This record gives sequence, structure tokens and C-alpha cells, in this order.
Amino acid sequence: MRDSELTYSLLAVVSSLGLVLGQVSTPSVGPMAALASPRVTDSLNGFNVTTSLTQRIVNTSTDVPGTVTSGISNCTALNTSNCAVCSAGYFSNNGSLNCSCCSDGFCLAPEDCLSCPQGYYQSRAGQMTCLPCSKGTYTNSTGSTECQSCESGFYANETGSKLCRPCLPGYFSEMNATGCESCSRGLFCNATQCDKCTKCPGGEEALTTAATECTPCRPGMYKQPEDLLCKMCKTGYYQTMVGQESCDLCPEQHYCPSPDVAPIQCPVDAFCPPGSTAPQYCMETFFRKSGDHCVLTPLTIFLLVFLSLIILLITVIIISRRKKKVRQVDPVRSPLLRKEPFSGQEPHLPYGITWDREPVYAGW
Repeated sequence: MRDSELTYSLLAVVSSLGLVLGQVSTPSVGPMAALASPRVTDSLNGFNVTTSLTQRIVNTSTDVPGTVTSGISNCTALNTSNCAVCSAGYFSNNGSLNCSCCSDGFCLAPEDCLSCPQGYYQSRAGQMTCLPCSKGTYTNSTGSTECQSCESGFYANETGSKLCRPCLPGYFSEMNATGCESCSRGLFCNATQCDKCTKCPGGEEALTTAATECTPCRPGMYKQPEDLLCKMCKTGYYQTMVGQESCDLCPEQHYCPSPDVAPIQCPVDAFCPPGSTAPQYCMETFFRKSGDHCVLTPLTIFLLVFLSLIILLITVIIISRRKKKVRQVDPVRSPLLRKEPFSGQEPHLPYGITWDREPVYAGW
């Protein structure tokens, strides 16, 4: 083999070795000048760009005659045959001959895989982008493969949240909330991060929504622990103090015209049983007060007796008159029992009937 052929073969071996190591040594003149420059695909800002692999001859620092170096720019990874850019979602791992897939929680960046930032996640490998956390979820770490739900008392009303915000006093939320709800009437929350609202204790109420505190029941009202709002005292009951759980019955010999007024003493000429809202008076002339009720006056008793006697007398007279009428017999209805003297001619009587004569029966 001639010297030129041997030199060409050695340079070809060196050139192939340079491709493997990321550098190619070729002269700009001579037999190696005919080597074609390969095409390589590069990744720039998330886009694939195809560039020509240029060869340039740089003299070494030793400036040894016959030796040159060629730098290959924008080469991402190597494989067994040539230099090429890794596909989207893959990266070159320390000059490996093959491209490696980006792991979960990472996305493609120029020449590398980048961790998903806070508020974003990626649950699949080899993806180009990270996904924002949905409303009601968050992640406060990089490289997350999933987002976490906001706990009760917190919320996230935007996508891509790095953290959940606490609910303000008077508001509450459940798990995975996108916003806080206000406490309804009768309930309150006096701190942040409330997961539910609480009933006001007995004798207190919350009159507005989103209440942060309870107020005592007013006079004339009460509230038991299981109730939400204060109630008015029933008729005949009263309560003059605030923040009470019950009302008191108006006592005897007193009356309570209003539930928020203290009992008033009953007048002397009136009577007031328990639970009275007003004094009760006896009807003058006919009744008089006796203890806690009314009784008949002597005049009323006399009038009642007198009227009873009159009614009795009238009844007797009516009955006696009816008896007299019964004794008087009608001559037409009882002709055989009636005997009356007559003068002149006999009055005309029905056939077969005569005055003062026994009836005669004709046989057949």
C-alpha cells in the first residue's frame, strides 16, 4: 500500500473516532476535504432547528505540522452512526450514545430536562410541558408529579397555585375548595382557616351572615343551645335580662303586659291568675271579687230567685189551662156522651143517633 493510501486510512479512523468523542479531525485539503458535513438537529427554546455541521480547521497550540482539530457546534447527543438532537422530552445524559427520556415531573429544556416549577406538575415521562394545578389544588415544590388538594379552611381560586390561602374569619371551606363560603345566620367563625361554622351558645345569636361573634339575646327574648336565633317569650311569660336561655311565667297577683317588662302588681279590685297579661275585673252590680275569682252579689242572687219563681208560676198556669181544655168534649166527636136539653124541634142529628136515647143496633 502506498504512503498516500495509508495516510488516508489512518485519517479516516481518526475521523470516525472524533465523531464518537464529539470532535472530528479533518484537514481542509487533501483526501479528507471530500468528507461531507453531516446534518444535525438542535433544540433551541423548545423548537427543533436543523443546522449544518460546519467544519473548521484550527491549528493546535503546539502548531504541529499536519495536525488539525475540528469543533462541532450545537450537537446535543450521539448515537452509533452520527450526531443528532434528542427528540422532545428526551435529553443526553453525560455524552451517552443514546437519548434518555425525561422522568416524571420534568419537561424539555434546551439540551436538558427541567423540573416543573411550583404550581405545575407532570405525571407522565417524556413530556414537553408541565401542567398547571387546577383550582382547589396546589404544589409548593418543584418536579411535582401531582398536585395536592387544599385542606379544609383553605382555598385556591386560580390555576397554577403554589399554596392555598386561608379563609378569613366569618368564612369556611371544605376540602379541595375553590373559594370560601360565609357563615349563615345563627352561626359564626371567629378565626381563620375555619372548616365549618359553629352555633352560638345558649342565650346568644348571630343576626348577620359571615358573623365573627355572637350577641346576647335582648330582653323579652330567649334562646336555647339547640336553637339558631333568639325567640320572643310566649304570652304570659317575661324576661327582663339579656342573654337568657328561657323566660319566666308571670306570677299570681301580677300581670305582664309585655315580655320585656317586669310583672306589675294586680289592682285590689281585680284578680290576676298566673300568666296574666292584664288584670281581670268582675262585672259590677252582678259580681264581686272573692280571692282570685268572681262570685255573685246578693242582688244578683235575689233577681235570679225572683225570675225563677215567675217562670215557675207561668208554667203552672199554662199547664192548668191545657187541662181544662182537655175536659171539654167536642159534641161532634163525642155525640153519645153529650146530653143537652133542647126546646122545640130536635136538632138534626146523623142517621141512627138521637138525644137521650140509647143507641139501637139493628141486627141482620
